[in-house]
Amino acid sequence: MYLPSQFNHPKHASSIMREHPFGSLVSTDADGFPFVTHLPFKLVEEGGQPVALLGHCARANAHAGFLQERPQALVTFMGPQAYMSPAVYPDLLRVPTWTYLAVHARVEARMLDGEEAKDALLKQLIAEHEPAYAEQWRGLPNTYTEGMLKGIVAFELKILDLKTKVKINQHRPESHVAMHAAYAQGGEQEQALAQWMRRLGMVA
Repeated sequence: MYLPSQFNHPKHASSIMREHPFGSLVSTDADGFPFVTHLPFKLVEEGGQPVALLGHCARANAHAGFLQERPQALVTFMGPQAYMSPAVYPDLLRVPTWTYLAVHARVEARMLDGEEAKDALLKQLIAEHEPAYAEQWRGLPNTYTEGMLKGIVAFELKILDLKTKVKINQHRPESHVAMHAAYAQGGEQEQALAQWMRRLGMVA
């Protein structure tokens, strides 16, 4: 990832991954061409630091084989993003741009074998996104749940390196007040960026 120093914010990696857990898992196929699967991930932290990602894909998905053959892969997460008009600047010698938050995690895969391990992973995802569903999952017939578990491949992705880009025009303070006002009145993505501007202390 191209990462100018003014947009390098490693301390926000966990927040972005937790708040936007639907990532893109990128590996290479047998020909070396990128192969992408879009998946929800569970972030694992130790001592407040991100250490791993838990996920699963369909057994029929070729990605499972790619992870076994070439364990190192890339997972990307995209936070809020939006267009930014040059109208936020006090001068006219400016051009439009795009603001966004993104995390790239270099990972190493370890396959989680056995129904017990896969069930434990699914329960963590359920607890993260819909705790009330846990009772329904436990109450389903074994013949059904066993079939579901056999149909997936689960894995733990150890995080080897993280790159975190928070590109919200931090280096142009003369634009911040107008930019925040514009984003605060926009749609969901713009409003999320306005909130991040406050989190970063760009506006009072």
